[in-house]
Amino acid sequence: MSMSESTMVLGYWDIRGLAHAIRMLLEFTDTSYEEKRYTCGEAPDYDKSQWLDVKFKLDLDFPNLPYLVDGKNKITQSNAILRYIARKHNMCGDTEEEKIRVDIMENQIMDFRMQLVRLCYSSDLETLKPQYLEQLPGQLKQFSLFLGKFSWFAGEKLTFVDFLTYDVLDQNRMFEPKCLDEFPNLKAFMCRFEALEKIANYIQSLGLKYAVQVKDVISQEIQTGDLRRAKNK
Repeated sequence: MSMSESTMVLGYWDIRGLAHAIRMLLEFTDTSYEEKRYTCGEAPDYDKSQWLDVKFKLDLDFPNLPYLVDGKNKITQSNAILRYIARKHNMCGDTEEEKIRVDIMENQIMDFRMQLVRLCYSSDLETLKPQYLEQLPGQLKQFSLFLGKFSWFAGEKLTFVDFLTYDVLDQNRMFEPKCLDEFPNLKAFMCRFEALEKIANYIQSLGLKYAVQVKDVISQEIQTGDLRRAKNK
């Protein structure tokens, strides 16, 4: 895609990681964008020179990945990027109740994400994994109760936190494929989200590169790719 003044630029590693929800939201909103993907080297060095060579040359207030450039606006922090895009399309909630639910979910789901991140960083992964799986149903039950009979996590209106929540639940589903089986409303939420035409088309376009992460009992991409590379940005 050739860049124009109206084309956003999303910068991130050439992986799924923290940019997956952002990419899905950009696709869903028909936003004109191009990507700058940085490649991280293989183990054990994980050469990050592609990013480090330009990190402090992009005029970012807090140089980091992911970043979004939209004309004069330059944004880092993945959730700040999601909110920026969502505001342009009225996807942050309408009523005060919806906005409160969005604020809660935005932060709660990131806390949940970080539990899996810390586990996958750990050198004691196999030792700690049973403990994570033991507490996982309790965590998911909270999200299930919060969603209740609503279609989306803010209520009946689709907001950016649904993109974020889908991504995190999907990572856990890949980590433990049966983890959502006890929660019909969470499974229905996942199916409902995946059935959105633009999301379905985007997921299909990705093929196996980003859709398949699990090998045996642990996501190989999470364990050795996405999270470790993102940690060393």
